Amino acid sequence: MDGKMKKIALIIITILSFSASATEIIYTPINPSFGGNPLNANMLLSKAQAQNKHKAPVIEKGYAEQFQDSLERTYLNRMVREITDMAFGEDIEDSIFNQDSIFMSGDYQIEVITSTTDSITVKITNILDDSVVIIEVPRFG
Repeated sequence: MDGKMKKIALIIITILSFSASATEIIYTPINPSFGGNPLNANMLLSKAQAQNKHKAPVIEKGYAEQFQDSLERTYLNRMVREITDMAFGEDIEDSIFNQDSIFMSGDYQIEVITSTTDSITVKITNILDDSVVIIEVPRFG
C-alpha cells in the first residue's frame, strides 16, 4: 500500500510540475456590422432570409391599373421635359405650356404658371388633404 501511495504521489508531483501555458482569449466578431469580416455579410444574410417566415404581401395590379400608371408616368415625363426645355430657353412652338395650365393626375392637381418672364412656377396640390408644394424653376435662356 505504501508503494502504491508513492506512485500516486510521484504521478501527482510530475503532473503539477509541468508549467501551465495559456494565452488571452481573443474575440473576433463575425457580423460585419460589429467589426467582423465584410465577406461574412452574404452568408449571414442568406441564413437570416432562410429563417425568415414572413413574406411581404403581393399586390398585383390589373391591366387597367397598369395602363393608367403608364399613362400617368408618360404624361408627367412630358411635362417635366417641356418645363426643362422652357427653362433653358428652347422655343417650343406646340408646347402644352404656351399659356398657364392646370392638369389633374390621380389625387394631385398640377398648375404650371409660365406667364412670368424670370421663372416657371409649378404648384402641386394634393386634393385629398389640400397640401401644396410650390416649385420655382428659373429661366436660363
